[in-house]
Amino acid sequence: MEKDLNKKIIYSINIEDVQTVAQQEIERNLTLDEISKLEDSITENIDWYGAIADAINNNYDIDQSIS
Repeated sequence: MEKDLNKKIIYSINIEDVQTVAQQEIERNLTLDEISKLEDSITENIDWYGAIADAINNNYDIDQSIS
């Protein structure tokens, strides 16, 4: 059971998310080719470590155990 829990996705970005931002930023949807070209850039710009560290630090005191 714990092995399956370790594979649980906590957050992900899908095509709909990308299209929502494209609509807001450039007022049109991106083609699948354009999205494909952005994939590496999107993943490189996400500070996943910082997001996790901030969530831990914002929700738990240093002396408090996480359980």
